[in-house]
Amino acid sequence: MTDRTNTTNTTDTAARTLAARLSGAVHAPGSPGHERARTGVQLLDPHRPAAVVEAADADDVRAAVAWAAEHDLPVAVQATGHGRGTGLSGGVLIDTHHMDGVHVDPVRRTARIGAGATWRRVIEAAAPHGLAPLSGSSPSVGAVGYTLGGGVGLLARRYGFSSDLVHRIDLVTADGGARAVTAGSDPGLFRALRGGGLLGFGAVTGMEIGLVPVERLYGGGLLFDLGGDPAAVLGAWWRWAEDLPEEMTTGVSVVSYPDLPVLPPHLRGRLSARVAVSWSGPVERGPGLVEPLRKAGPLVADALGVLPYSASAAVFDDHDEPAAYRGEGLLLDRFPLGEAVEVVRRAAAAPFMAAVWLRRLGGALERPPAVPDAVGNRDAAVALTLLTLDTERDTPAMAGLRAGASELLAGHTLGRSLTLSFGPVDTERAGTAFAPGDHARLLELRNRLDPRGLFRSHRPLG
Repeated sequence: MTDRTNTTNTTDTAARTLAARLSGAVHAPGSPGHERARTGVQLLDPHRPAAVVEAADADDVRAAVAWAAEHDLPVAVQATGHGRGTGLSGGVLIDTHHMDGVHVDPVRRTARIGAGATWRRVIEAAAPHGLAPLSGSSPSVGAVGYTLGGGVGLLARRYGFSSDLVHRIDLVTADGGARAVTAGSDPGLFRALRGGGLLGFGAVTGMEIGLVPVERLYGGGLLFDLGGDPAAVLGAWWRWAEDLPEEMTTGVSVVSYPDLPVLPPHLRGRLSARVAVSWSGPVERGPGLVEPLRKAGPLVADALGVLPYSASAAVFDDHDEPAAYRGEGLLLDRFPLGEAVEVVRRAAAAPFMAAVWLRRLGGALERPPAVPDAVGNRDAAVALTLLTLDTERDTPAMAGLRAGASELLAGHTLGRSLTLSFGPVDTERAGTAFAPGDHARLLELRNRLDPRGLFRSHRPLG
């Protein structure tokens, strides 16, 4: 029988020896800091580390990694906890939320961002200079983690993946060493981290990214009542979206809302589709471009208008509360209307909350970046994510719904998206996010940098 007192004393002693090397705090199990850091926005499968390091700076990250390596303990890194999949059991969790500094150079159109910075902080720092980052649909998401996975944001069809505009990555490797990784210093690792950086190469402490000259959008959302015919609105959206200028990024989210008094009256008991519009061209052209879409079906709400980029959260209006969710993000060769409608019908009939997200890809996303990166399946036309939500669990029925959608769409699936999949992605599926040659190179490089598997990732390469 385990002596709990001795176990607790051992854990506390280990935490104290680690704390002696750091500026930031170290939290042992059972403390408030430990409980806060180990969860995050994703409530499923929280981390259960032996110690949480609230890193104050890159030196703390290096010291924590070196200490873990000395004691042969696994390491995971978390900022906001949006993308966590399988939680860490034992070992050291490095919490980077204090490392949230942002410095904008308006002349070079760049931003230096810390590992814990959210997109909101980057957007707010860039906006006074008439600039914007290639941020995602939710400003509360960590900018570094999002970018490492590629990132399909609000300006994606015009400027490409978020990882395409990365200039430098500051990395702590498994030996506790620090590297400033650029195209000139280490082209192989620079390529791997941009699009493959969620796969366990090390702990990223900061980045330099490019910014783009966007101050305003014509955007927001149109909410349609799908009634019993999802095909009408989804088909009309695709016919509208198929040949749009690259300055238009758009998507649809379909949700079946229960008839509950806690919901707004216009949502109760409805199967609704919200079309998101992000037009970054001349704002005066926006209304004319969108007008045909307003006839797609019964319009419940119209929230389109001219927005400062600092208000870009209104475009996709993403759910932002902590929840237990899992999602399958598929990259498709075309928009198969019949199969997409069937996925929507299955999600709507489920006895739990489920949502289907569709995003029009193409445009700049199809083109290779100026400096090669690891993002695969650039020729995909559409991304489809099926998301299941609960307050505390992922049931077999939820997993079955996601698996059924993957099977239904298998004939059109080019691969997976790391940033549009939520939760753990197994080895086989993670490999489909990359070109076959890139997958092999990533695996070889990861094994060379971290031969003992110190860094734990929910995007395993093999």
